[in-house]
Amino acid sequence: MQGSATGLVGPNGSGKTTLLRLLSAVAYPTTGNVHYGELDIHAHPFDYLRQVGQVYADAQLPQYLTAVELLEWILREREDFGGEGAVRVEQMLDSVLLDERRHNLIGTYSSGMIQKTQLAVALVARPSVLLLDEPFRGLDSEATKAALGLVDDFRKEGGLLLIASHTRALLDQFCDEVMDLAG
Repeated sequence: MQGSATGLVGPNGSGKTTLLRLLSAVAYPTTGNVHYGELDIHAHPFDYLRQVGQVYADAQLPQYLTAVELLEWILREREDFGGEGAVRVEQMLDSVLLDERRHNLIGTYSSGMIQKTQLAVALVARPSVLLLDEPFRGLDSEATKAALGLVDDFRKEGGLLLIASHTRALLDQFCDEVMDLAG
């Protein structure tokens, strides 16, 4: 449901990442179909993924781009750069607290900087769906607070959020429902 946040919690191997991979069209279901509204996401992944922002637990970002270049590329690819694109990129990187090293190559980033970049990548194109797998891993307390604020704002503005974490207390803070996959 739009404007809602659902958390997934459970031990390693309980299926959190597998579910998110299915919902991000990275994995294909062995049976059945996955729909977003009327759209079969695996039959029309391009149409679906234009509406989705994602943060993966195992980030694979281009090593020879800067965060600024990556966000600009995403907006240009989605034909959404326009006259305000450069400002939007800078504002998004400010929002995730990525400092002046945003102009350095991603291959030089720490794990926390990669997480910040991933969150900025997920949100910069203003998606309607946000799929997050351990999005706070590697973030310090200040960056976690900023990330939680961005995710909560996304939900309050009508976005659909699905987030997996090992930390139930974080999920309980802002999710409408938390599903425990341990059982």
